[in-house]
Amino acid sequence: MSRQEQLLQRARSSFQAGKSKAVEHRLQQLHRLMDLLTERRKDICEALRLDLGKSQHGTELFEILVVEGEIQLALEKLSEWACPRPVEKSLLTLSAEAYVQPEPLGVVLIIGAWNYPWAVTLLPLVGAIAAGNAAVIKPSEVSCGSASVMEKFLPQYLDPDLYPVVTGGVSETQELLKLRFDHIFYTGSTAVGRLVMEAAARHLTPVTLELGGKSPCYIDRKCDLSVACRRITWGKFVNCGQTCIAPDYILCEPSIQSQVVDEVIKCIKEFYTDEPRTCEDYGRIVNQQHYRRIMALMEGSAVAYGGDADQSSCYIGPTVLKDVTAESKVMKEEIFGPVLPIITVSGLDQAIQFVNEREKPLVVYVFSNCKKVIRRVQDETSSGALLANDCLVHFTIPALPFGGVGHSGMGCYRGRHTFDCLSHLRSCLIKPLSMEAVNNMRYPPHTANKLSWARFLLLRHINVPKLWRVVQMAAMVGLGAFVVQRFLLHRH
Repeated sequence: MSRQEQLLQRARSSFQAGKSKAVEHRLQQLHRLMDLLTERRKDICEALRLDLGKSQHGTELFEILVVEGEIQLALEKLSEWACPRPVEKSLLTLSAEAYVQPEPLGVVLIIGAWNYPWAVTLLPLVGAIAAGNAAVIKPSEVSCGSASVMEKFLPQYLDPDLYPVVTGGVSETQELLKLRFDHIFYTGSTAVGRLVMEAAARHLTPVTLELGGKSPCYIDRKCDLSVACRRITWGKFVNCGQTCIAPDYILCEPSIQSQVVDEVIKCIKEFYTDEPRTCEDYGRIVNQQHYRRIMALMEGSAVAYGGDADQSSCYIGPTVLKDVTAESKVMKEEIFGPVLPIITVSGLDQAIQFVNEREKPLVVYVFSNCKKVIRRVQDETSSGALLANDCLVHFTIPALPFGGVGHSGMGCYRGRHTFDCLSHLRSCLIKPLSMEAVNNMRYPPHTANKLSWARFLLLRHINVPKLWRVVQMAAMVGLGAFVVQRFLLHRH
C-alpha cells in the first residue's frame, strides 16, 4: 500500500468514526488554523519571498488576510450553515417536517496552486473543515518553499489523521488521483483540470475546478481613464501578473490607445518606481519554465513600455504591448505574467464580439461611467464573474460565489458557497403515520374526484416560515387589541 493510500485510509477511518462531524470539533479546528496563520506568519512570509519574491506586507494582504477573513466568517456562521433549512411545503405535506440537512461528503482532495499557495489551498480547506469533512491537502510542488512549510506545520495545528498533507510532484498527484475521494477541489490550469476531471470520472467523484483563461478588460472611451488605468495596472501587475483573475488584455478604441498606454506607464512608475527590479513590492516569475514561456509570448509584438528581463533571477519587468491583434502569439494562451497587451476595437459592439468568439473567461472587466454600457457587457457576454470599474476585488466578498464557467472552471466557493459545495444537501421529509385519509387520493382506483383533490393539495405551496410569521403577527395584533380593550374598559 502506497503512502497516499495509507493517508487516505486513515482519513476515511477517522471520518467514519465521526471525528470531524461534531460542530464543536469543526470550530476547534478552525481556531487552530487561525493560530497557524498567526504564530507561523514569519515562516509563511519567508517561504513566499523565496517562492515568488513576495514582500511581507504583500503576503499578509493577498494571502493571509483573505484566509483569516474566511475563517472568521466560518466561525461566526457555522451554526447557522449547519442547521436544517426549512423548505416550502404543499397542503398535502403541511403536517410533515420538510427540510434540507447539510451533511459532510467524506474525504475531500484539495489540490492547491502555486501562484497564491496559501490562499487557494487554505480557503477550500476552511470550507471542508466547516462542512465536517476530512481532507487530504496537496500543495503545489512549484511553490516548493510554501509546500514545505505547509507540510511541516499543518499537522502540528490540525488533526493529522483528518487533514494530512501530501507533498511531491506530478507522480504523487497522479497517485492521489487514482484513489477514490468524495470530492476533488482543484485550482490550476485548464489542461490539468481536464486530467483531474478524467481521473475523477472513473470513480464518479464530483469536482470543483477553479481554472482561468484570458480575462478581457474593455475600457469605454468616455470613462475616467486615469482612474480606470490605475485600477487596471494594480490588478494586472500584482503578484507579477500571476493571478488567475488578472485582466489578461485591454480592449479599447484606437483614439484612446495612446492615452491608455501613458496612464498605465505612469501608474507602473508610481507603484513600482522607475526600477521595478529593485522594488520590494514587485515579485518574480515562479521558475525558469514560466519565464521562458512568457518571454516567448511577447515575440512579434510592439513593446510600448518595459520588456526588460533577467533570466537568472526570473525577473520580467512590467510590460505594455500596443497594436496587438487577435493573431499575435500573446493572444494564444493565458499570459499569467506581467505583460499587458492592448487591442483596438471600433467600439462596444466589436469588443463584445471579440470576447464571445473566445472561450468563456473567469471574469470580464468593463470600465465605463455609462450604466447602459455595463449592462450590455453583462447581458451579452458570459463569464465566471463580471466586475465593472475595478479589478480583482470581487474575490474579497465571500457572499459572491467565486468560480468559472466552461473552460474557466465549474463549481464555486467562498464563504457559505464553499460550505455548500463540500456538503451533501440532503432532502429530509418526516411524516406522521396519522391522517391516512388524506392519502386516499393517491391510492387506486383513480377517479376524477381524487385527481381534482390531488391537484388542489399538491399545487398550492405553503411557505411555512412566512405563514408562521403571519400567525405571530396576527397573534400580536390580537393581543394588542385585547390589551387596549381592557385598558379602555378599566378607564370607564
